[in-house]
Amino acid sequence: MITSRILATAAVAALAFAAPLSAQESGTVQNNIVETAAAAGSFTTLLAAAEAAGLVEVLQGEGPFTVFAPTDDAFAALPEGTVEALLADPDALREILLYHVVAGTVLSGDVVGLSSAETVQGSSIAISIEGESVVLNGAATVVAVDVEASNGVIHVIDAVILPPTN
Repeated sequence: MITSRILATAAVAALAFAAPLSAQESGTVQNNIVETAAAAGSFTTLLAAAEAAGLVEVLQGEGPFTVFAPTDDAFAALPEGTVEALLADPDALREILLYHVVAGTVLSGDVVGLSSAETVQGSSIAISIEGESVVLNGAATVVAVDVEASNGVIHVIDAVILPPTN
């Protein structure tokens, strides 16, 4: 079945991220989403953006949250000057970052059964299956799944997704 192949592929990809991303003690995840992302070392732009947008405390909060986290490479792929412009516009940056967050814990087994998910920003992300990959808004591929944190879960994506414009 295609869903089980997608989960298996995603699980293998997650192994590459899981060890550096989660700190477990006695089977219990101890780090929150921000600490988990910081430990990975590949989310420095995301964390700097969260700081500039005033979202660090939120992402360290109780949750639970599901974060579709773009890597540093995903931010680097944006047109030149985009990150700098967003860092200078905290309101726009906040909208974009909140578009990457879903309330509650949505694990990979749930994601593959969805066609969309409503974000904390208020708009929905389109979710599709393309081959053996989960793709968001037809543009960002989920490259690692189910990275657990004490207040939710991270799914690593290879592109920054933007909320729809009115």
